[in-house]
Amino acid sequence: MDKMLYLGMTGARHTALAQATNANNLANVSTTGFRADFNSLFSQQIEGPGHATRTNALSGDDGIDLTPGAIQHTGRSLDIAMGGDGWFVVQDESGREAYSRRGDLNLTANGQLVLGSGESLLGEGGPIAVPEHRSLSIGGDGSVSIVPLGQGPETQVVIDRIRMVTLDNNQIVKGEDGLIRQRNGAGGTPDASLKLVSGSLESSNVNAVDAMVRMIQLARRYEMDVKVMSTAGEMADAGSRLMRLS
Repeated sequence: MDKMLYLGMTGARHTALAQATNANNLANVSTTGFRADFNSLFSQQIEGPGHATRTNALSGDDGIDLTPGAIQHTGRSLDIAMGGDGWFVVQDESGREAYSRRGDLNLTANGQLVLGSGESLLGEGGPIAVPEHRSLSIGGDGSVSIVPLGQGPETQVVIDRIRMVTLDNNQIVKGEDGLIRQRNGAGGTPDASLKLVSGSLESSNVNAVDAMVRMIQLARRYEMDVKVMSTAGEMADAGSRLMRLS
């Protein structure tokens, strides 16, 4: 019975992990530029002498759904959406480079351009700092331009250019902070052909309906795993009673 109990336990454990991942995806259905995570579960037959009657539930590597989200027009000058397979370069809490598709930008009190989640957006010269200005605009090539205070539109000045890179999809991994990095630690590859859309945002690529259906499927799978453990206990009790009678 211990084998049956172990199989039910491992199945329930991995199903619970998959349910947690799915719940996180559902919670981020409205997060700008969010990429859904997924867990891969598979069965592995136990090898050895005797009949092949035992199968373990195992989890594979966690993955990221890289399907682009829909681009929605907002009209806000600080909203940008990345086109194609590019990524924005940001600075994480440790001061290192990381990558994101989030484009809901804000200006801090000291004029630093940051994502809606608080990370500094990097340009060709490091974190982008915007001096006092009359107006600000972001071009399709990533150029950040301002019209200085007290000046007319003809005095528009480019102060920096947003860094846009491509990554190796086979190396992409998401950190606990939600930022993207490469497993091998390599930096992204600058790509001059990348373009962004100003005044727009990329939505999350999580499909709420699919996530809800998967939540139901995982809940039913978990119930089945718990039933296996319960049945193993009942069978063990029945065996013990038979031994006492004999």
